[in-house]
Amino acid sequence: MKLSTKVALITGSGSGIGRASAILFSREGARISVADIDEKGGQQTVDLIKQTGADAIFIHADISKAKDAEGMVKKTVDHYGKLDILFNNAGIGTPFIPLEEIEESFWDKIMAINVKGIFLGCKYAVPVMKRQGGGVIINTASIAGVRPRPGLSAYSTSKGAAIMLTKALAIELAPFKIRVNCINPVVTDTPFLEKTIDRSQLEEAKKGMLSTIPLGRLGQPEDIAHAALYLASDEASMMTGASLDVDGGRGI
Repeated sequence: MKLSTKVALITGSGSGIGRASAILFSREGARISVADIDEKGGQQTVDLIKQTGADAIFIHADISKAKDAEGMVKKTVDHYGKLDILFNNAGIGTPFIPLEEIEESFWDKIMAINVKGIFLGCKYAVPVMKRQGGGVIINTASIAGVRPRPGLSAYSTSKGAAIMLTKALAIELAPFKIRVNCINPVVTDTPFLEKTIDRSQLEEAKKGMLSTIPLGRLGQPEDIAHAALYLASDEASMMTGASLDVDGGRGI
């Protein structure tokens, strides 16, 4: 098993990419802290993992709040005794909005969750990893942070910041044997997508998105989960500061 004896804390793991990653990591031997603001979804993920005989706990957390971020790390270490992998996956998206129509409060919210949330998770996990002699941090960014599109200025900016934060931390933390990488998914078919786009426009929006993806399909949560598993494993021991596109060719 690729993650045997490891402990992984995965944010936003109550659904979608986070849930798929939590289940896959557990199958590969990791014990999982499922962190999410959605208690029902998070507990469902825990139940799915436990049904396979693996070990998981749920931690309620709003990653944009320092107290919650500190708490999810502390609860993980208190329960499992260590923290080997932090997967900062939680985030929010946005429909296509012209710049002048973006409310200041929404801009602040998207930055608080998509950027500050990563910062806070790392802030409290890094001291633990330093004491342990190493660790792995994975951040979910987006291909939109590499190749922006009109109407996505807030989202693309937040994900571009996530990519740069990944690279900055990779340099800073390399002497402590802490690897930091990020994944840039294309549009992924998850509940996240349904929350972002009005249901009446969803199918038409999907058709438009598909036309921009050379491989001709939306991403699936498992596509991202497998990339995260690779980055979390010793197979990627020489990778840090990488920005891994899992986008069906969208960024070309």
